[in-house]
Amino acid sequence: MILSLNTPLDMHLHLREGTMMQNVAPISAACFAGAVIMPNLISPVDTLQKLFNYREDIEKVCKNEIFEPYMTLFFKPYPREFLEEVREHIIGIKLYPAGITTQSESGVTDFNMIEPTLAIMEELQIPLLVHGESDGFVLDREREFLVVYRRIVENFPVLHVIMEHITTADSVSFVDEHDTVSATVTLHHLMITLDDVIGGLMQPHLFCKPIAKKPRDLQALRDAVFMGHPRIMFGSDSAPHPQHKKECVGCAAGVFTAPVAMPLLAQIFEEADRLDCLQGFVSDVACKRYAITPPAKTIELENKPYRVPTLFNNVRPFFAGETLRWSIRSPARI
Repeated sequence: MILSLNTPLDMHLHLREGTMMQNVAPISAACFAGAVIMPNLISPVDTLQKLFNYREDIEKVCKNEIFEPYMTLFFKPYPREFLEEVREHIIGIKLYPAGITTQSESGVTDFNMIEPTLAIMEELQIPLLVHGESDGFVLDREREFLVVYRRIVENFPVLHVIMEHITTADSVSFVDEHDTVSATVTLHHLMITLDDVIGGLMQPHLFCKPIAKKPRDLQALRDAVFMGHPRIMFGSDSAPHPQHKKECVGCAAGVFTAPVAMPLLAQIFEEADRLDCLQGFVSDVACKRYAITPPAKTIELENKPYRVPTLFNNVRPFFAGETLRWSIRSPARI
């Protein structure tokens, strides 16, 4: 069986920088027509020059593929003149609570100070992408942040808000309630719970932020995705770290899913008997919600076993060493 997917998109991707970007960016570029690139670098992407430089670096390492990097800015208070200048070069602005995840130390500390920038973004139709977690108890962080989401939605009723990498049943319900709200869901949050991470021996390569949650949350995500929710789209949150940064005391948060995203998505959608909804999840919903037209590109998958390498340039992927039922036929080269 051959499965063809038109202009597949990854709407939440970490490409890092330097050598790591050179190693991982071509993998995503081979499998997707485009991706929304996260801006939380060592020096966050918060100026037009940084944005241009980062995009240029990505294009250089992905030059052999059809791939559109949809760029984002790191949220901070921005003046109107700057946002008017940059709006045509970005797909949105990414808000991080300070210190909540990798390289987010310069994120938001006072949510009362964000509204002037949000008002300009709403007027200029610049989407707001949000890592939605509080600094409370780790299992409650996403639920607690819904108070912030609710205030944003009520105060800015036409602003497009994207809840990134949602993991809870409560978040799914919030998306259901608000037409101006979209969400991304990762591959790994469609497959694992917290029990997979720490229920037996600790599995550091499954540790991510937001952390995987309870079985009821996993089921809520799967129900929404497999029914073809019109405002929920795929965002891998593929977050590579060198092996020694994962297999250590105080390991880094992030799951590297880029090499296996498409075959595993086909596998779990097939298991749910919902292959008919995969095209929407990996492309159509994103195109509609963001009003974008990606470059033409078709990815073909086939029912052919694929054994996942244990390492990609010293980064251990999701399902390392295991055999998947689907493989990428063309044009990807990974």
